[in-house]
Amino acid sequence: MRSSELAALAGVTIRTVRHYLQIGLLEEPERSVNGYRDYDVRHLVRLLRITRLTELGLPLAALPDVLDEPQATEALLDELDRQLAAEIERLTERREGIARLRRHGAMPDLPPGMAAYGPTLSAVADIAPDMARHEREQIVLMSHMIGETGTSALADAMAQHSLFTPATTELLRRFGELGPDTPQEAIEQLADDMVTQYQPLLENWPDIEFGADVSSMLAAYGERNLNDQQHRANQLFADRVINRMTSRDVPAHDLACPAEPA
Repeated sequence: MRSSELAALAGVTIRTVRHYLQIGLLEEPERSVNGYRDYDVRHLVRLLRITRLTELGLPLAALPDVLDEPQATEALLDELDRQLAAEIERLTERREGIARLRRHGAMPDLPPGMAAYGPTLSAVADIAPDMARHEREQIVLMSHMIGETGTSALADAMAQHSLFTPATTELLRRFGELGPDTPQEAIEQLADDMVTQYQPLLENWPDIEFGADVSSMLAAYGERNLNDQQHRANQLFADRVINRMTSRDVPAHDLACPAEPA
């Protein structure tokens, strides 16, 4: 039979047949008088076996051992089963993450661990879209740097201290509206309100790696995206928190947290 007939019977492409010939999985058939390859039923059986094994997920490089030495099969199947179990676990976790995002109405680019922050960001987006985008992108950056475990720990702490609430939405809205015409008194009042809202989290900072690299990245991102009045509000907020913690002999944690609009 010709290559096209063999491929059709096995349910593969002619290109696949030729590739298997090239790498030695299929034996080169005899040629007919007119020079065409003449495959027989043995090639079909071999091709069917190859197709079945590749459908199971076995790599082509492992097929010669399995095809020609059946005793090697068990070890390969054990390894394949282990890989598939790990893949199922990864896919299950991914589906759970999607479910959390859906449950909270969060944007798909938001880390699943911060899904509970989704409604806050959605509410901010309705009144201050640029601020919502900045906050979401800051969370994406921060989460990448502290990892999934750190992100989940931070999200739990934020929930514990009521940072997924309309009060946070209102602060983000006010922060997003800061501009050249904002009076100094309004900036100072916002800084005071930020301290009231965020200081409990800073005083009970979760045990996660949140060092200088993370702070510098977030600071660089804020430098490119915030205006002078917003930078002023952040500086006042930081100064007030440090002063309060120092006066109460409380260790000052790193102040660049995702709940802070900075």
